[in-house]
Amino acid sequence: MSDFSYETVLSTLGENGVRTIALNRPGSLNAMNRQLIDDVARAFDDANADPATRAIVFTGTGKAFCAGDDRHEHVHPETEEQARAAVNAIQRATQAITLGAKPVVGAINGWAVGGGFEWAINCDFPIWGESAKGFFPEVSLNLFVTGAVTSLLPALVGMNRAREMLMLGDRYDAAALKEMGVAWRVAPDDELMGQAVEVAGRLAALPPLSVRAMKRVLNAAGLTDLNRALALETEATVAGFMDPETTRLLKDF
Repeated sequence: MSDFSYETVLSTLGENGVRTIALNRPGSLNAMNRQLIDDVARAFDDANADPATRAIVFTGTGKAFCAGDDRHEHVHPETEEQARAAVNAIQRATQAITLGAKPVVGAINGWAVGGGFEWAINCDFPIWGESAKGFFPEVSLNLFVTGAVTSLLPALVGMNRAREMLMLGDRYDAAALKEMGVAWRVAPDDELMGQAVEVAGRLAALPPLSVRAMKRVLNAAGLTDLNRALALETEATVAGFMDPETTRLLKDF
């Protein structure tokens, strides 16, 4: 086995070339602070650069995949530069997951909220536990989504449903997400990791050149420009972070 070390993320490599990357702030339901965001980007960059890693399973420790932004650690940015640095860090994590070379199987357990829901959608093969749920609270908090979901989500569910999910912020269980096309598969909670590792093992056994080419070309040809979506999202999210009303709403969420 070959492991990498991070403060808030566990990254372990199995014998079959399957690396498991697990968010590891279980006491906070794996909520996103800056350390976690930076660790996710580094963990995926390292995995994508590691010749022994052929496929990745992305999950969370404890009772949730990721409960979204850690509102307890939110500090209103004093300058636009501070806000932009925070948003760029979020987008860099998505670039490492979605635009990275290695295929990613999601094992989505418990809640996937906001940025956590985005990371679930960033996975190539998202498997949701049957009790898992997801929603986007951003618009209700005077914020905007990141993670290229303004491109990925309409491709998965269509524009009408994407508007519903992103603007109205309804909560969805795993069965509904499977019917909509957001979840690729739903698994019993106690079988979630086993199924994710099995799928990742199948991907790891395939020729890496063709697997990585398929991921790259599908993203380039099957979606609107992911990099343009990331750039537009960044500007909208920076504006939201700078508005004092956002901080008030986050504190009350």
